[in-house]
Amino acid sequence: MTHQTPLLHVEDLLIRRGGVQVLELPRFTITAEEKVAIVGPNGAGKSSLLLGLACLIERSGGKIIFQGAEVVPRTEIAYRRRIAVVFQEPLLFDTTVIDNVAEGLRIRGTGRTEARDVAHDSLELFKIGHLAGRSAHKLSGGEAQRVSLARAFAVKPELILMDEPFSSLDLPTRIGIAEDLGRILHESGTAAIIATHDRIEAFHIVDRLVVMDGGRIVQEGTPKNVIGHPANAFVAAFRRTTGTL
Repeated sequence: MTHQTPLLHVEDLLIRRGGVQVLELPRFTITAEEKVAIVGPNGAGKSSLLLGLACLIERSGGKIIFQGAEVVPRTEIAYRRRIAVVFQEPLLFDTTVIDNVAEGLRIRGTGRTEARDVAHDSLELFKIGHLAGRSAHKLSGGEAQRVSLARAFAVKPELILMDEPFSSLDLPTRIGIAEDLGRILHESGTAAIIATHDRIEAFHIVDRLVVMDGGRIVQEGTPKNVIGHPANAFVAAFRRTTGTL
């Protein structure tokens, strides 16, 4: 997909947290409709990369270019309204499921009736339309994460960033949500970056794997290429010890 015009392009991205450099990324690109998995051990920089791309933490240097325009402080809000972020914990409001899903639409100025209609359609995508009136704080872990995903997709983002979204769920729940997410990403054409430890997520969803260590990218390519041809001993060892790849 490298021949396509980038949706998002990063140059010389540096992030420090607590005075320590946690991310150094000379270049990173994702094209429209591409699905990318970021894998690596704890502390590899996966979450810092996603938070940096979402402009939720300050970057120490570098550029984020979205649809050909650099994201600068005065354009960050407009940029964030074109993307969506899903975290490991769903972070749902203490209200009904449908009000949670409609919240992002209302923030963007969508009328109440239209917002609820779109929210209900998004719930149906994730097979939880029957939960619309339930309190968000009375859901199972899998239900809550489906609501979180429905909320993200309701705003029709051009890019969705997901940080370990299934890591706290049991295996059957992870598989079910991953399969539905892969289908929805394909049908909607939404570009996605997902940080994960789980090869089930990676194989069902992505076109490209990016392996990180120490805040840097050490290998990237198709899942088949990374699995079959690890670039160095770290990638080979990480694959064997975790099963991620």
